[in-house]
Amino acid sequence: MENLLEIKNLTVKYGTYTALQNANMKIGPTDFIGVIGPNGGGKTTLLKAILGLLEPSSGEVIFSEQLSNQKTDIGYLPQVNKFDSRFPINVIDVVLSGLAGKRNWVKPFNSANKEKAMQLLTDLGIAHIANKPIGQLSGGQMQRAFLGRTLISDPKLIILDEPGTYVDNKFESELYEKLVQLNKSKAILLVSHDVGTIFAHVKSIACVNRELNYHPSNIITPEQLASYNCPIQIITHGEIPHTVLGVHNHKHHH
Repeated sequence: MENLLEIKNLTVKYGTYTALQNANMKIGPTDFIGVIGPNGGGKTTLLKAILGLLEPSSGEVIFSEQLSNQKTDIGYLPQVNKFDSRFPINVIDVVLSGLAGKRNWVKPFNSANKEKAMQLLTDLGIAHIANKPIGQLSGGQMQRAFLGRTLISDPKLIILDEPGTYVDNKFESELYEKLVQLNKSKAILLVSHDVGTIFAHVKSIACVNRELNYHPSNIITPEQLASYNCPIQIITHGEIPHTVLGVHNHKHHH
């Protein structure tokens, strides 16, 4: 089966600083890849390179025919805190704006577009606030509206950047259930710092810390993380919530 895209020897620099070095990865049609790594390690740089928002210093991102229109064939859910909530736009228009790449803005949206948007809002549990300005929404409602915007163009690849940041727990579990359903026909790239949660859902893992190390399963040991140069805590979910940390050498002072 042909990959949706291939990242080949990708290096991205900001001035003299190398944010991402010689990264290689393939994304297949039903991959579900969790992207983990420290803050500032290059996760966002990787996303921006895939989305065409950054020019690589060297290497390339090769898109297959299936991603011929990157604006609509790739759905992107940004970190919602990056959005100016004073922008005077209501919920249904946020969702419809996800179609912008497929059409010019001159024509108004037709009734089929609006029906599809309302269906998505219904699926996401926010149809009752379709006409509310987004400035009046809670974080979880805003996430739902933006997820609708991501899905309305029926993308082949969905990229989510830290979707758990502003979400109530109820929506988080709904979101992962929805992603598992969507993954039957779409590839998903999910950036998260909540490693414990994503391990339960993703199929494979990419550790990004200037370099990219791809791990083909969702079962990963602290030793493997260390070998990937990925300083991440693994939080285990059990009867008693607890965090497993790496070994620390404490010096005792008398």
